[in-house]
Amino acid sequence: MRLEQLNSASTEEFVGTLGGVFEHSPWVAEAVAGQRPFTSVEILHGAMVVAVEKAGQAAQLGLIRAHPDLAGKAARQGSLTVESTSEQRGAGLDRLTDEEFEEFHRLNNAYQSRFGFPFILAVRGHNKHSIMAAFRQRLDHNAGEEVAEALRQIALIARFRLHDLIT
Repeated sequence: MRLEQLNSASTEEFVGTLGGVFEHSPWVAEAVAGQRPFTSVEILHGAMVVAVEKAGQAAQLGLIRAHPDLAGKAARQGSLTVESTSEQRGAGLDRLTDEEFEEFHRLNNAYQSRFGFPFILAVRGHNKHSIMAAFRQRLDHNAGEEVAEALRQIALIARFRLHDLIT
């Protein structure tokens, strides 16, 4: 889709098109629909990030918790969004050995137990080894650092998704 089309779309079409940019959180697109027209994808992305920042802690935690585990059971069952499936496949997470899957499962559980939300990483440009290394490093963070990092990673994922969606 072209940015001009998005700018002139109805609010319903705008939200429908951008509702998945922030995982299962169409409220982000709703929050910026009235700010159109956007003159670039970067300005649109920036407005969406600001909407998340202004949404408050409860909404931010909801956004974080809307994300799937990396290489989790949902991925194996095929119940991820199209975007998440593509992103995880691109990082090779669909081709894990049983041992690697078990290690991801262990790391996901440890992270979830420690922080109360899934580990989030913009996996584009990563592979299973770099993802596992990031997992292990971030398990040493405190909760505040991880909320901030999760939101930073979500913003990066959204940037990739917007650039994929809008020409």
